[in-house]
Amino acid sequence: MRIIVCVKQVPDTTEVRIDPETNTLIREGVESILNPYDQFAVEEAVRIRDGVGEGRITVLSMGPDQARSALIKCLALGADDAVLLSDRAFAGADTWATSYTLAKAIKKLGDFNIIFCGQQAIDGDTAQVGPEVAQHLGISQVTYVEKAEVEGRKINIQKQTEEGYQILEAKMPVLLAGMPPTSFEPGYPPMSGILKAKKKPFEIWNAGDLGGDASRYGLDGSFTQVIKTYSPPPRGKGVIIEGDAPTAAKKLVEALVKDHVVSGGD
Repeated sequence: MRIIVCVKQVPDTTEVRIDPETNTLIREGVESILNPYDQFAVEEAVRIRDGVGEGRITVLSMGPDQARSALIKCLALGADDAVLLSDRAFAGADTWATSYTLAKAIKKLGDFNIIFCGQQAIDGDTAQVGPEVAQHLGISQVTYVEKAEVEGRKINIQKQTEEGYQILEAKMPVLLAGMPPTSFEPGYPPMSGILKAKKKPFEIWNAGDLGGDASRYGLDGSFTQVIKTYSPPPRGKGVIIEGDAPTAAKKLVEALVKDHVVSGGD
């Protein structure tokens, strides 16, 4: 069983601020973390490998050198080896260029049974990279996966829907985009896992290692570009209206008319 998990290091969105002059994220002083959706994918991959009783999990990420910490956490959680794709040529990539880069790395890694990724990244929330990787590789993909079980050469999947969930069956190789169920609680790497992580295989590949069409990497290979990033407008202060029901209702209507929420009448 060969499983590849695509992960991303992201800024902790609870601390994100926007530079009002450049309209870009202020990353200085903001902690970078393993994308929570991707951690679920890693833990699900480990559960599947251990359930089958054999196999190898490779975690793959594209980013700057500091993304090492996210990959090391994945190794501590139980992955077997890691590859970081790091090159200035990859900078400025949109989801399509990112997925092309990841797909080239996956082809270099060789045969696989399952590709796992998080449903989306908390910094972009596009949910596009996973399906696009599957498109580049020409394999099936299932999104919103909250559980998967391998049975011979097929995999049984529980997929979240708005009404509940679906039970699907897919042949391998397949890409699964993991969506943590509400009951999911991220695990913490044990000390033994942290110590072992430092001894596990860790490679860094650049554009030259991947080969392929150089014009499809980074900004040159991107069909879209972020023009502006901004915070939502601040909410106004709430107002508490006191008094009995008729009086409070009258005050509420007057306030709504004043703020042009509703039109006034005679």
